[in-house]
Amino acid sequence: MKTVAFLSEKKVPFRLVPHSEVYDAQRLAQTLHVTGREVAKTVLLRSEASHVYVVAVLPATRHVDLAKAGRALGSGKFELAGEEDIAQRCPDCETGVLPPFGSQYGMRTLLDESLLRRDEIVFEANTHREAIRMKVADFRELEEPLTADFTSES
Repeated sequence: MKTVAFLSEKKVPFRLVPHSEVYDAQRLAQTLHVTGREVAKTVLLRSEASHVYVVAVLPATRHVDLAKAGRALGSGKFELAGEEDIAQRCPDCETGVLPPFGSQYGMRTLLDESLLRRDEIVFEANTHREAIRMKVADFRELEEPLTADFTSES
C-alpha cells in the first residue's frame, strides 16, 4: 500500500515533502536541510536460519549492529537483506525504497530507541523523490514497533 494512502486512511497527521531525487538517508538529510538524526533510514534484515524478514528503522547517522538486532529480536543471527529482497516484499515502492511500516508488508518493525529522543522523523515514502515528516509518537502508536538499542555510531 502506498504510504501516503495508508497514513491518510488511518487519519495520522503527516507532511509530504517533495524533493530532488536522492538514494540514501544522509543525502535526504542534506537535501531537506535537516540533521541525519532526524532522518529515519530503513534497512531490511533477514534471519539467517528461518529467512524471517524485519524492517529496522534507525537514524541516518547510525548503523545496524547485527548482533544487537538478533538479541533484540530473540531469534538468532540476522544479516542485511539485498535490494532484490526489498523489491519482492515491497512491490509498490521504487527499487531500493523501504518505508518504515513493516506491518504493511507482513513484517515486524524494529525501531532504534535513539529515535525516541526526537519529536519528529523524516523518511522516504515510496519513491526517491518524496519524504514524509511525522511525529515519532504517531509512528509508534500506528506501527507498534519493537523498540531496542540495536545500532552503533557511523
